[in-house]
Amino acid sequence: MSVPLDDLMMHYPLTLTHFFERSRRLWAKKTLATRVPGQPLHRYTYADFAARTMRLAGALAALGIRKGDRVATFAWNSHRHLELYWAAPLMGGVLHTLNIRLSPQDLTFIVNHAGDSIIFADASVWPVLAGVRDQLPTVRRIVIMRDTHEATVPAGFTEYEALLKDAAPVTGWPALDETDAAGMCYTSGTTGNPKGVVYTHRAMFLHCLAQSMADQFGISEDDTVLHIVPMFHANSWCIPFTGVMVGATQIFAGPNPQPRDICEIIQNEKVTFTGAVPTVWIAVKELCETEGWDISSLRTIAIGGSAAPKHLQMAYAKQFGVRMSHAWGMTEMTPLGTVTRLKSYMQDWSEEQQYDVRVRVGYPSVGVDARIVDDAGTELPWDGVSMGELQVRGPWVVGAYYNNPEAADRFTRDGWFRTGDVATIDAEGYVQITDRTKDLIKSGGEWISSVDVENMIMSHPKVLEAAVIAVPHPKWVERPLACVVPKPGTTLAPAEILDFLRPQLAKWALPDEVAIVEAVPKTSVGKFDKKVLRERFKDWTPKDA
Repeated sequence: MSVPLDDLMMHYPLTLTHFFERSRRLWAKKTLATRVPGQPLHRYTYADFAARTMRLAGALAALGIRKGDRVATFAWNSHRHLELYWAAPLMGGVLHTLNIRLSPQDLTFIVNHAGDSIIFADASVWPVLAGVRDQLPTVRRIVIMRDTHEATVPAGFTEYEALLKDAAPVTGWPALDETDAAGMCYTSGTTGNPKGVVYTHRAMFLHCLAQSMADQFGISEDDTVLHIVPMFHANSWCIPFTGVMVGATQIFAGPNPQPRDICEIIQNEKVTFTGAVPTVWIAVKELCETEGWDISSLRTIAIGGSAAPKHLQMAYAKQFGVRMSHAWGMTEMTPLGTVTRLKSYMQDWSEEQQYDVRVRVGYPSVGVDARIVDDAGTELPWDGVSMGELQVRGPWVVGAYYNNPEAADRFTRDGWFRTGDVATIDAEGYVQITDRTKDLIKSGGEWISSVDVENMIMSHPKVLEAAVIAVPHPKWVERPLACVVPKPGTTLAPAEILDFLRPQLAKWALPDEVAIVEAVPKTSVGKFDKKVLRERFKDWTPKDA
């Protein structure tokens, strides 16, 4: 008779409960802080955080929140938001972060589609939702959080601190399955209605472990983390969960942080890790150069949303001694997909060779499989030249959208998620996003990457921002139009940009014209909003037409 070998380890569920309880015991003396405009940082300890989170979980139970109920937040980055991040999933609810920058129409759709039971809203942003409150039939209760010193709570609403004060803390956590829903986030809805992504405890558990690896973000107890990425955007890249897991000092940027707020916190608190979209770091760089802020404590700036141009990365390294690290991901990936780190043998490469790697979005994270395919679905080689749709799979990649059978075409028959990004992968495994499928420009049968042209333009010394869009052309079907924002105090002529690009681009890839604009429109999470530009220039007429 043979003795079984398989399945002899404990069946231990991978839930966020383990991280919270470990943190409560190990990191009690560590600090959490929130920026409050016009006031000193609000500081408290992990022990305070744990006690308040357990009290909040008791309050949620008393309000009738049960397993699977959606607990929505409509708030800036703060310690209160962090308490909700943990209390909701630990007691069996589902944390649903609402994007405070969406239109009332989109918010109404999202709240109703998710079936939210309760909304915790910062006082400063509640008016955005107030106008559609009567259109949210599933929402039983609104709780208001005072996010500024002068904030008031509208009559008839529950106030967050009063709710906690009167609540009895939970004495234990329910037994949860690792496949239970823990969090929920909706895509930005650039095409059609926003789509709901539901994160399981298992997905977030594994994602946090990967994010703390030295070859990923390497977040550890030694770090002081500044949360700039909105907590309503893909769970703030999941970093608040990872930060609690490892016991890092965490600082939350508070309501509507501006570049000077960011500089001040980094300098005064000796921040070691933070992340945001490139537009934030363009503004921070300008301030550091003109006002002399010291950001040298940073060991890493994680860049997401879009690529940071080579010149921006080099400026941070040479002027401030700070290294940027690209990361690519999506709401559908919890969100980490790739991280850019040089391999050990690349340290001896020339600076130019190293930055050729750094401008890519990195190699796939442990736990993520990646491939590129052509229009027929045939997998393409990792040669750095073949360009196709990037597809991914893994334990924290969405398997289906919530209650959205129409979106089934985003998943392949053999189990991969279609990202909608167009990319190459080189022989070393580094991914280069060449564009979104909707942003590629096809001119006279040739594909033009708007991202590549934008990065070239933004390396011009007089350029602050640039976005390249496709505009209709009677002969070539589409042609690139460059929308360029000059640096403050400079005068920039369109011809200067074209002369700058001419030696770097094939003639057919050179923009037909350059439009000087005051600002590039931004999405709710700070990315360039090209659909606004496309609408603005929809009636553009080429000079040679």
